[in-house]
Amino acid sequence: MRNRIMQLLFIVLLITSFFSGNILAQQNIQFSQYVFNGLSVNPAYAGYKGDWYLNGIYRHQWAGFPGAPRTGGISIDGLTNANENRVGLGAQLMFDRLGPQESLSAYGSYAYRIPLDQNDTKRLCLGIGGGITQYSIDGGSLKYVDDQDLAIPVEKVSKIIPDVRFGIYYYTPSFYVGVSIMDLLSLYTDDTRYSLGGYNYQTIRKTQHFYLSAGYLVNLSEELKLRPSIMIKEDFKGPTNMDLNAFLLISEKLWIGGSYRTGVPFWGKTALSPDLSQLDAASVIVEFYTNSKLRIGYSYDLSLNKMAGQQRGSHEISVGYLFNSNKNKSRITSPRYF
Repeated sequence: MRNRIMQLLFIVLLITSFFSGNILAQQNIQFSQYVFNGLSVNPAYAGYKGDWYLNGIYRHQWAGFPGAPRTGGISIDGLTNANENRVGLGAQLMFDRLGPQESLSAYGSYAYRIPLDQNDTKRLCLGIGGGITQYSIDGGSLKYVDDQDLAIPVEKVSKIIPDVRFGIYYYTPSFYVGVSIMDLLSLYTDDTRYSLGGYNYQTIRKTQHFYLSAGYLVNLSEELKLRPSIMIKEDFKGPTNMDLNAFLLISEKLWIGGSYRTGVPFWGKTALSPDLSQLDAASVIVEFYTNSKLRIGYSYDLSLNKMAGQQRGSHEISVGYLFNSNKNKSRITSPRYF
């Protein structure tokens, strides 16, 4: 009985989000472990680690909830040998699935890295990225009462939309700050571009996203370091989100920490309900370096909003591999903590 109620609730949520004229945009994918791979939120991050870095990640959100989001991706970024390591390149493949709705995206990033000191420990990076996203809706996976409803496709339909992003990233050995804007082309498009197979799905229309992030490294001892950080995410329509993160690095091997995500009322948004809960989620995150090249990470998110009683939290795993190069000695003298 409980499973049938959950399924009915999920179908109602889907129908409401698909066909409501008041919901015109969706939030970008966000991983809890973005703090260990900044390329996911800022194209200017490309090449930061010095050597080429391969990262894979998979997220199962709201475990136990019917049709819950499942997201994954792979990325690679690094430096070219041209122009004194001033050029960083990156590439990302990402998929996201929520019930009958899917998206598959591919992006490339270019970062120009300006050295600000002779030891090459401080740089200002300017980045730009471009790519495409294929949006799909599988009407055949929906269960509905009226099988003659012309607003529901009887099969899977999809469409490809291009987009660009821009970012700035500044770092030193103990500090970083970054600003980025995603989905810039959404400023110049209307919902007619998201008509799939003759049906207009306004919910999958992307909106521009703004990210502001900063972090600092504190040396507590030779074996212990503290890294607090913050990120503010704004889509100019939904609630403004703020992440507060704190991690301990133990013996250069193990990161242990957590994150608290909440909404913040920076300015009034008339379209939002005044009694909307600002609480979002809290995360526990562990990252372990098996050696100088391989990193394995896991995070568990516990929802703090009204979804808390309807699911069993969110799980996220990631694996990173650094291709050490003998030509790049700066990574040893200036470790990459961000």
